[in-house]
Amino acid sequence: MEAADQTELLESVRLRYDSLLQEVHKVIIGQDEVVQYLVSALFARGHCLLIGVPGLAKTLLVKTLAQSLDWDFKRIQFTPDLMPSDIIGTEILDTNASDGQRSMRFVQGPIFANLILADEINRTPPKTQSALLEAMQENAVTNNGRTMPIAPPFFVVATQNPIEQEGTYPLPEAQLDRFMYALQVGYPSVDEEERIASMTTTDETVEPKPIFARDELLQIQHLVRQIPVSPHVVKYAVSLARASRPDSPDAPPLVKKYAQWGAGPRASQYLLLGAKAMAVMQGKSTPTANDVRQVAPLVLQHRIILNYAAIADDITSAGLVQNILQNVREPAYAGR
Repeated sequence: MEAADQTELLESVRLRYDSLLQEVHKVIIGQDEVVQYLVSALFARGHCLLIGVPGLAKTLLVKTLAQSLDWDFKRIQFTPDLMPSDIIGTEILDTNASDGQRSMRFVQGPIFANLILADEINRTPPKTQSALLEAMQENAVTNNGRTMPIAPPFFVVATQNPIEQEGTYPLPEAQLDRFMYALQVGYPSVDEEERIASMTTTDETVEPKPIFARDELLQIQHLVRQIPVSPHVVKYAVSLARASRPDSPDAPPLVKKYAQWGAGPRASQYLLLGAKAMAVMQGKSTPTANDVRQVAPLVLQHRIILNYAAIADDITSAGLVQNILQNVREPAYAGR
């Protein structure tokens, strides 16, 4: 892509992203950062885990985003009796009306969509949770030895309630690692809550207009992968991921004391992809270390496994990430 064409495309993406925010906020009040990070994960071909108490419009937010993108949207309510075939699909015996011949036909499950909302993902056993693993990593599912691709773009957003532990199944580390970001959805401010109460207690309904077509979104995802990253930004992202590992010589003392496991190499990849997506959303041609710092808590927190000492001393993974950001210095530019 020519430099002039790339500059023009970056400016177009920035303006269209602003329009997308306006459409989403016709329905969703507040949650600006959550929307911003959801879109950045989407641009980076990642997936998101939304963590928040009931009633914070997590489901409505994802549905509104799907409407703003004009995508095929499917919501899967995860329950204890949900089976993998309820997500992937199943084969049925089909009879040809003309000749009476019988054959097996695969009926696609809700996973074959552009945007998937896995609602209350920790309500279902690990066997069913794992049905999402291959789809999230490979954009494909396998049934009876046959692998079937899922048409891009493909974006999974899962929700999780942090306060109810009765009847839940914590996500395995392998499943958590598939999510690019873990986003905390907080309560609205007083002003926002007053606006929510006023807007949602009338008969008026607002439908957001679609902003990005599928082909345009695929072009943006390709652009995010294309833009260059300076070596010093790459080193900084890798240094942050390595500093989260307690057995690494680069880990701060608090990490060595309170972390049982740290983030793997996928965290380094997501730190860079997240930074690149944030840069594209701002119309920049390359990300900076500040972009890496901005996405670091979302990428690293759910990848740091605490030990018993951390639980006893009331230490959180969020606190360890802040400690890492304070202790890991940004590398110098080459030639300084």
